[in-house]
Amino acid sequence: MTRSVIDPITRIEGHLRVEMEVTNGKVSDAWVSGGCFRGMEMVVENRTPEDAAQIVQRICGVCPVSHAHSSAIAAEKAYGIKISNNARIIRNILEGAQFLHSHILWFYNLAALDYVNPLNALKADAADAYDLAQAAGTSTNSDFVALKERLSNFADNGQLSIFSGNWFDAEDGTGYKLPPELDLICTAHYLEALQMQAKASQVSAIIGGKMPHVMTLIPGGTAFVPTDQKLDDLKYLVDEIYNWVEATMIPDTLAIAPYYIDALNWGKGCGRYVAWGVFENESMELKDRYLPMGVIDDKLNLSDVKEELITEYMGHSWYRGEETYTSPYFVTEPEFTSYDVNDRYTWVKCPAYDGKPYEAGGLSRILAAYKRNVPFIVEQVDGLLEALGAPGQIGVAQSTLGRTAVRQIETLYIAGLMKDWVAELCEAVKSGDSEYFREPATITGSGTGFWEAPRGALYHSEEVKDGKITGYQIIIPTTWNLAPKNANGESGPMEQALIGNPVGDIEKPINALRTVHSFDPCTACAVHITEPATGKSFETVTSPWGVK
Repeated sequence: MTRSVIDPITRIEGHLRVEMEVTNGKVSDAWVSGGCFRGMEMVVENRTPEDAAQIVQRICGVCPVSHAHSSAIAAEKAYGIKISNNARIIRNILEGAQFLHSHILWFYNLAALDYVNPLNALKADAADAYDLAQAAGTSTNSDFVALKERLSNFADNGQLSIFSGNWFDAEDGTGYKLPPELDLICTAHYLEALQMQAKASQVSAIIGGKMPHVMTLIPGGTAFVPTDQKLDDLKYLVDEIYNWVEATMIPDTLAIAPYYIDALNWGKGCGRYVAWGVFENESMELKDRYLPMGVIDDKLNLSDVKEELITEYMGHSWYRGEETYTSPYFVTEPEFTSYDVNDRYTWVKCPAYDGKPYEAGGLSRILAAYKRNVPFIVEQVDGLLEALGAPGQIGVAQSTLGRTAVRQIETLYIAGLMKDWVAELCEAVKSGDSEYFREPATITGSGTGFWEAPRGALYHSEEVKDGKITGYQIIIPTTWNLAPKNANGESGPMEQALIGNPVGDIEKPINALRTVHSFDPCTACAVHITEPATGKSFETVTSPWGVK
């Protein structure tokens, strides 16, 4: 039996362990284990919904706005509030800025280094890189000569700085396939992406008071009141981000994809998808959202969400009992036992829809929007499929490469919507509309916030009595994707997506890493691989502290 323990997989948020068994060069089984318990539901009990919208943001520093938003929606349902039009627009801009930050961060700074080798860029001819960028239709804002010199200084010092700790030598150096000039272009855009993330967070900070963990998104609407100067700042930043996204992200995706086209053949997962929808239209209906709600079965049929079909199973997770709870429910009883893939092996619960595992995330949202005929999404997805050599074959998006590629379509869509929303807010202010907050009709009730974080379907539900929370439950996107095996032994979405991945290097399983990153899990990660046939053992530690 060969074991490979990589601790941790970098470029993910949080704590995650993925254990895989490899047979004849492919993953034959997998177990995904979340290693962190927070129990935020227990923290907000006996507090006000207004407090909860602030506290639950601390679940994540990357997507705090989404948690505040979902919590506020749940509170507004309980309180009987329909927010004002201004509040709707402002919340959309705030949420959109966070999505842009997260998507840019994920593609360039988390996932891209599974495909892009900055060290190989040292072999590039800068003039040829410029010509290639023009031919690919991607941006040429950076000085490729200066960047190559900067990379050379990293290499000469023996310290790779932000590019250290990666698997550029996987599969005897054949795991990375881009020509040096494309590596140089994408490394330039990696560095530009750091600046664009900052600008997106600046938009969030203008509206939210600070970022992360904004202060103005509250049950009843928003505490942000736009001024001429703030609107001018928002317009400038949103236009700048849109121009960069439009010139860079989809062209880069299409330039990289041909070199890894085999990744369309693995990483599908469970083939079922949930999206609760995000960005409110004036109707405030889930299926009318700019990215609409949709539940998609394994035949790619679309239906509306039914809350009573959402359940969570505890039998393979570190919680008391082996119950399956039906939403909405308000039970959180942690109980750590031991790590045992045959019993309990994760802090992640096992959510299901109609008794089956479902994937959440960018692919789910794109499929729901495509099935609901959102014009921009349909046009862009059809164009992507044609560029990938699979015109009209939406099923190929159900793969590691497909999951990675379609999220850039969503990024461009949101960047364009941000321009529209800023213009809409300017017109509302010019018209004299000054309503941003509405008082509750009652302080006793219950409500559920169906919403989306950048990583997928987000659900907050609460019961409130006399202004205090008596029960609270959260199902976050990564819980759907990292679900353990269910009561029937069926693997969760990421576990299923890993099964069948080719493993050419047992010590550095780069394709498995690509599949993990395609989900953008909100975790930090260790991969543990078993190959029963050999009886050898291997272990590598990549922690910066030199410890496991």
